Amino acid sequence: MIAANIPMEGLCMRTKIVATIGPASCTQEKLEQLTEAGVSVFRLNFSHGDPNFFRDVISRIREIEKKVGRPLTIMQDLPGPKIRIGILPEGKIALTRGDRLVLGRERKENEELPFIPFDHPGILATLVPGDKLVLADGGLQFQIEERLDRERFLMTALESGSISSRKGLALPGKSIELPAITEEDRKRLALGIDLGIDAVAVSFVQTVDDVISMKALLRAHGKGDIPVVAKLERQNAAIDNLDAIVAEADIIMVARGDLGVECPMQSLPALQKHIIHTCNRAGKPVIVATQMLLSMVNTPVPTRAEVTDVANAVLDGADCVMLSDETAAGSYPVEAVNYMRSITDEAEKYLLATRRLVPPKDENDTSRFLAYTACLLAKATNACAIVAHSVSGGAARMLAECRPSQTVYALTHNSIVEHALNFVWGVQPFFIPTGDSSISHLRRVQNFIATSADFPMGEDVVITAGEYAPGEQTRRTNLVKIYHK
Repeated sequence: MIAANIPMEGLCMRTKIVATIGPASCTQEKLEQLTEAGVSVFRLNFSHGDPNFFRDVISRIREIEKKVGRPLTIMQDLPGPKIRIGILPEGKIALTRGDRLVLGRERKENEELPFIPFDHPGILATLVPGDKLVLADGGLQFQIEERLDRERFLMTALESGSISSRKGLALPGKSIELPAITEEDRKRLALGIDLGIDAVAVSFVQTVDDVISMKALLRAHGKGDIPVVAKLERQNAAIDNLDAIVAEADIIMVARGDLGVECPMQSLPALQKHIIHTCNRAGKPVIVATQMLLSMVNTPVPTRAEVTDVANAVLDGADCVMLSDETAAGSYPVEAVNYMRSITDEAEKYLLATRRLVPPKDENDTSRFLAYTACLLAKATNACAIVAHSVSGGAARMLAECRPSQTVYALTHNSIVEHALNFVWGVQPFFIPTGDSSISHLRRVQNFIATSADFPMGEDVVITAGEYAPGEQTRRTNLVKIYHK
């Protein structure tokens, strides 16, 4: 059984771990072990599984959440408009580099060349000679050579390999007029909201309009506060529309699987760094995902390259690192989380030893200057922690931007905010009931420190809080204080 009310200082989770739940990890025992190993966010892939599976898993996670006394966040990942070829009558087609094929909606009688069925007229209308097509998650590439008629194209295989039915198709660098939210996504979102998800990930985001559409849909369900995770899987999103998407989304995911198909493989490391830097600059949490410890699907230890990959994501500024097949279908799900936790812990030591506190570039950004000042005070006084009263989560996120060595305790009376802060580096969220509304934020924070065993007697704690200022109708963070316990 998992230990109840694990002290926050014992877990010391700065870089957050996202674990995908599947057949290898969906039992009560495995979920408890993953929680104890340090998982903060549980990803449910709604491309697979039925309502009963999701209902049972969410119920188990909520039960564990009550036991451990800390929030466990459930992220629903919607499938989005995955583009696939049709059913091959042959089942599989073996190809040699240079082979010619026909791509189209319908096969003509007496067609001599191998035929790939593709029933997407909107995409077919945009194809022109010279376009590159990628199948089988990047394993096979083709080039369009000639338009045979309105909906049929001659193409050439650029590699040897084999094609099977229903494989995903990508068109690197080509903007595709497809909505990120399908009708099936809408149904699955309604199910997820009914089951109590804490965040929703939108697949194949291309423009900021895709994020805006999801937020509108959440508001229509009365759940406008649920954070939206924009998955960057398309080249136009990751490069051309990045700033606008980061500004609108609540969280960004560097989804390296499809992004590595859309972009030249060798450009992916620099692109990942650029996305992380953009998110850090905007104060938005960022998840690095896909194949981080992939070898652990079948082996109990990761490769040296995988260890370096995870560590570099932390050093680059990632808030979260994600496991997919490793925990959903692998033979060593708990071991994968344990390794990921040990790798991130070690990388954080170097990060904290070499970091420099840098003042905000915008001199008029009072809130960020207060967060920066709080981190300076914490460093100068060797404070044991920073505690922020944060109604929306913004104050805690700004503190995390500075990457302080102290844990940031974020107190909020909003359960949605509490669970959303699990995506933020170095933040340990706590739910506190509002109770007496006349009690100031500062007093609530001081009461929390005075009664919590996480803060030893004789230690200093830096506090940030919001107090009403003359003429203001709402509170905002406007106070930094050193509290000696």
